[in-house]
Amino acid sequence: MAELKAQEKDLIFALDIGTRSVVGVVGRSAGDRLKVLDVEMAEHGKRAMMDGQIDDIKQVGALARTVTQRLEGRLGVRLERVSVAAAGRALRTQKGSFTLELPEEQSIEAEQISALEAGAVSAAEGAIQADGDARRQMFLVGYTVAQYRLDNYPMNNLQFHTGRKLEADVVATFLPGEVVESLYAAMREAGLQVASMTLEPIAAMNAAIPAELRLLNLAMVDIGAGTTDIALCRDGSVVGYTMATVAGDEVTEAIMRSFLVDFKTAEQVKRSIGSSDDLIRCRNILGQEERIAVSEVVQAIQGPMDRLADAIAKQILEVNGNTPSAVFLAGGGSKLAGLREKVADKLEMDEKRVAIAGNNFTLSVFSENIELEKPEYATPLGIAISAGLGLLNDSYVVTLNGQSAKLFRNGVLTLRDILLMNGYSYGDIVGKTGRSLSLTVDGKRMVFRGEPAIPAVLQVNDEEAPLSAVVHAGDHIRFVPARHGQAASRTLTELLGPDFYGQVMVNNAPASMDTQLSSGDVVLTLRQTPPAPRQETVRPDAPSAAPQAAAPVKPTVRSGEVRITLNGDPLTLPAKEGRAPYYLMDLLEYSGIDFEHLDRNVRLEVNGVEQGFQYALKEQDSVSITLA
Repeated sequence: MAELKAQEKDLIFALDIGTRSVVGVVGRSAGDRLKVLDVEMAEHGKRAMMDGQIDDIKQVGALARTVTQRLEGRLGVRLERVSVAAAGRALRTQKGSFTLELPEEQSIEAEQISALEAGAVSAAEGAIQADGDARRQMFLVGYTVAQYRLDNYPMNNLQFHTGRKLEADVVATFLPGEVVESLYAAMREAGLQVASMTLEPIAAMNAAIPAELRLLNLAMVDIGAGTTDIALCRDGSVVGYTMATVAGDEVTEAIMRSFLVDFKTAEQVKRSIGSSDDLIRCRNILGQEERIAVSEVVQAIQGPMDRLADAIAKQILEVNGNTPSAVFLAGGGSKLAGLREKVADKLEMDEKRVAIAGNNFTLSVFSENIELEKPEYATPLGIAISAGLGLLNDSYVVTLNGQSAKLFRNGVLTLRDILLMNGYSYGDIVGKTGRSLSLTVDGKRMVFRGEPAIPAVLQVNDEEAPLSAVVHAGDHIRFVPARHGQAASRTLTELLGPDFYGQVMVNNAPASMDTQLSSGDVVLTLRQTPPAPRQETVRPDAPSAAPQAAAPVKPTVRSGEVRITLNGDPLTLPAKEGRAPYYLMDLLEYSGIDFEHLDRNVRLEVNGVEQGFQYALKEQDSVSITLA
């Protein structure tokens, strides 16, 4: 066997991993079109895909390898890099908003906008995870900024405007991590490296509806075996995509039930509907030869075809908001006799405005020896066209921390885009300042700021780069996530100082000086004069080597007791040293309340009026200390 040549840089290899089959396309760009050199298709021997998603990775990988080897043998080329597309079944779309406040009013640069959009996308991802399994990794497919605001004023573009408060609302679309990872795993099983990834509905649109036609409001419907993917365009760009869970397999299963045939035979019967024969010959599961009239088959599939047309119309109207100007049907299911008319009826459109895709393929792709104008080629050709004609700027290999980065999006890719597409969040990219500690101390609000974040390391080809930097083919990205700053923390000793002497209440309960404070705590203090230090005296005739401590000096006690009423009972308080006043805090130990195990707030009243802990008591005051 002749030695295979290496895959040239401009040689595009695309694989469409479908529910029923794997289709490979090889080509290279020729001006503004893609020249297809070869096409290969192989069907799964048994079900390895479930509704467009890979179920058996080894089987899918083996079939992809078979398709690849057949193409390699005919072309004499070792195919190593492949472009693929993910099914749209598991797409999740979510709105997200984010606010970025700058330290001062300034001109808005690309870096602030990148950080703002990254925060909004992370908020959208967080909202999705809040609805389900928070541990489920989501990969960003793409997002659109719905609205910017600068200092509360709506804007279409923030760059170079001056302000301080930036806001962005985005609509972001994600794929669950398992969908992406299974596709990558199947390609590794086939010995292939993923060079680019897009979505099947976008790929099909790139084949069936060239960019110059997208000023019109058009719908692209790709009817596969397991899923029906839908994309819509307007004003020159794709404005939405969705999917329907009804597809070609439902029609096949209806034939199985009606005529007692296996799945493979039912597929053959379905494909024979449009032939010129009036009778279809087949063998049923009992081993009996059957001659089935085409009219009987058509009657048997009316139910699932109605459901399919209903689902297509419903999804188009839901995403588009109204009936589009025209609809293109692609995929193997689009060839079902009568389906085009049913879709037109459900959308209340002229039948002429619903067409089978294929006629426009030649605007973007051609071949010297292969018939390409088949609706089932929409997705495989679309993947190849997208990569070969630069409709996906991600049709190249970019490494992130030594591994191939997962890339989805149309258009120019920045570092911010790649990080978000590969599962990093706003916090990983920008970092978060540690949480502040907010306290109320003796009626005054005090805020202690958390520590600043340690910035992320972001390099392209070993040089520092901003988030807004555009990434090119072959770039090597190194990213070390930012580390969040430590939250602010204080104990009572750290708050009041080591020299504080007195009594402290935290949230109406006595507290020790090693109490760790939390945001929202209310601290009340009563500073007191510390007791005088004990004095030592030495007798003149005593030996100096053995001094003796004198008896402690008793504090002077002056007359002037304070007589009050506490919770209805009389209480006499002895005079304090230096005639210092008594405060409400001094009475807590007389109240009979267990302050170590409080489950309610404490209410303090003096003469029927609510007072604070630092209220100075007067003779004959009537005090009430109760649980609220």
